[in-house]
Formats: sequence, structure tokens, C-alpha cells
Amino acid sequence: MDRHIATAHPPEFDSAFRERLEALFRWRRDVRHFRRDAIPPETISALIGQACLAPSVGYSQPWRFVSVEDPGRRAKIRENFTACNAAALADYADERARLYAKLKLAGLDEAPVHLAVFADEDSETGHGLGQKTMPETRAFSAVMAIHTLWLAARARGIGMGWVSILDPAPMNTALDVPDAWTFIAYLCLGLPEHESDEPELSKRGWERADAAARALHRR
Repeated sequence: MDRHIATAHPPEFDSAFRERLEALFRWRRDVRHFRRDAIPPETISALIGQACLAPSVGYSQPWRFVSVEDPGRRAKIRENFTACNAAALADYADERARLYAKLKLAGLDEAPVHLAVFADEDSETGHGLGQKTMPETRAFSAVMAIHTLWLAARARGIGMGWVSILDPAPMNTALDVPDAWTFIAYLCLGLPEHESDEPELSKRGWERADAAARALHRR
């Protein structure tokens, strides 16, 4: 028998903790405006360690984090974003296009930390459990790790932004990672330039929060 499991006692999460947890959820924002202050490497290592506490299908732990530090590689990512952003702008018309053009959609130039996240499709960890009928659950597991990282960063006062306006096709080559790694996300981390508990896209009038009641359907 696992001695740790046999002797561990779960902590008590009281109402005060639950209130602070909800505050953490509300203040977890998709940050685009960063200060350039450096984040200590040991802080990033600690955050990755917490991200790895996320659940994963079959305990496969497929997430792979790549710290993008080389200026040349960052420049390639910036070029990728610029091209994709221009193409996205062309898809909108009139008022929506004007609003899109005003949005700051990436913190690539200011954020001190860049992390690319991949899902390792070749890893034998987990022995394929839970992935036969839904192999995409490996990618879902990596997303769970990203969300865990997001909350852990916010708890330390560090903001994070997910740069989704990227073509995934050249990412493996640009970052020199195995072909079997599926690109999931490109993340910018750093101290926020300003703080808010309201989503940036809501403040800018792009979209408003949907009612939580609409998310639940009963059958």
C-alpha cells in the first residue's frame, strides 16, 4: 500500500479560502500589456512544477514546455503572429475590423518570459489509457496544465497571455522540437502593466460575459 496515501489527511478548504479562490478565478486575466521587469528563473521553475500538478488522461503527463529565449527564435514567432494577425484583420469588415485593429492581441515585444507548450504524442507514459477513442485528450491535458499555470502565476502577481493568432505549422521547426510534439499554445508571462478583474475584450466592447446559466443544459 502507498504509505503516503494511507497516512495523508486532506486540508480543510473553508469559506474564506473559497472566497479567495473565486477572487483568483476572477482576477485571472488574459494579459497583453506587460512591464519589462525580469522574472527570476526559479520562479518560472516553480510555476512549471505547479503546472505539472494538473490532471492528465491516463496520467500521461504529455505537456512539454519550451522556454523561448533566443532573440532569433522570438523574431520568427513575431513574424508568424504579424502575418496571421494581418490575415485575421482582412476577414473582418467595417466596424468590427476597425475595432479589431485597435486591439492589442499579444505581448510579444514586452513580456520577459515566452513559453511554448506542446503535447508529446509519442510518449509512452500512461500506456494509452483513456486515449483509444479520444486521442485528443492528450492535447486537452496540456491545456489543463496551461490553466493550472495561469492560476499559479496570477497567485504570484504574474500575468499571462495566450497568443492564439499563430500558424501552428512552422512552430516545431522554429523551436527545434520533435515532429511528434503537437503545438498547443504560445504564452507570454510577466508583471502586468495594469490590473483589472474585467476581461480586456469586454472593456474594449468586443464581447460581453455570457450568463453562466446559459452554459448548463439539462437532459
